[in-house]
Amino acid sequence: MDKLTNQYIIESLSEKFGEAVQIIGEPHGLLTLSTSADQIIEVLTYLKNSESLRFNYLTDITGVHYPNQEKEFAVVYHLHNLFQNFRVRIKVFLDGTNPTIPTTTNLWKGANWMERETYDFYGIIFEGHPDLRRILNMDALEVFPMRKEHPLEDPNRVDKKDFYFGR
Repeated sequence: MDKLTNQYIIESLSEKFGEAVQIIGEPHGLLTLSTSADQIIEVLTYLKNSESLRFNYLTDITGVHYPNQEKEFAVVYHLHNLFQNFRVRIKVFLDGTNPTIPTTTNLWKGANWMERETYDFYGIIFEGHPDLRRILNMDALEVFPMRKEHPLEDPNRVDKKDFYFGR
């Protein structure tokens, strides 16, 4: 394999995992795939260790809250092949009542803090994580601030009324 392409990655993953990996799209040329929480470790291991793919660098792990969807949380992994400067995004959609996914700290040591941050802001549990606790917010905080469960602002705040600003 000379140069990675989105099509080559799709074919390689389809051959290995079949329907377990699905294409979401290619926004701005960035291949975006989805898989299940049961398959994510296998998929990430394959992307990292395959001689033809070599996505050796975990750029980011984050969460997204989609309150109006059946599976209201997504864990998003951004991987980078440093040899060919190629990126891919993998999403795992999770149930809102118990958002749980296996940890990737056994694949990348840097996943430790990224998973803690995702837990801290979204409440997503990373099973098997060596130290899953809050990293940026207070330990006593009882909510997860990035969840879209509360209005962004208090509607009764008078300092936010348009007439105070000549609108």
